[in-house]
Amino acid sequence: MLLNFDPTIIALFVLFSWVIALTILLIQTNRHYRRLTRNISKKDLKSVLDEMLTKTDLTQKQIQLVSSSLKKLDSKSQGFIQKVGFVRFNPFPQTGGDQSFSLALLDAKNNGFVLSSLHSRESTRFYAKTVKDGLSEGRELSKEERQAINHAQ
Repeated sequence: MLLNFDPTIIALFVLFSWVIALTILLIQTNRHYRRLTRNISKKDLKSVLDEMLTKTDLTQKQIQLVSSSLKKLDSKSQGFIQKVGFVRFNPFPQTGGDQSFSLALLDAKNNGFVLSSLHSRESTRFYAKTVKDGLSEGRELSKEERQAINHAQ
């Protein structure tokens, strides 16, 4: 059984579908335009675009300020302590436990210092040695101090 539709009914159906599609598109466009012009007193396209350009320029200036501040902080941070190495050890066999330590505190360029503590029954002594480019500057490093620097790097 063949369904035989009148061409006018088909044309009306196509036209009705076209009107519905255009209505949906118009509603979406109207909603989008209202969202764009929500906080603008003059509801014309020129003022909307001017406002958007102003905000874009402001945002670009803020991004440039943040970028320059970040570069300054990055260059300053090269001198901050960024690497830490810590080694515990027992320098004297007659004392118990690993109470002595070496602590290396270095910046991004491996400059800083090593702090060593030698603990005995009678006293605890602290020694500090400067480190330049990962090597001792002026003093010989102990095995534990070299280990602390290696851990820090």
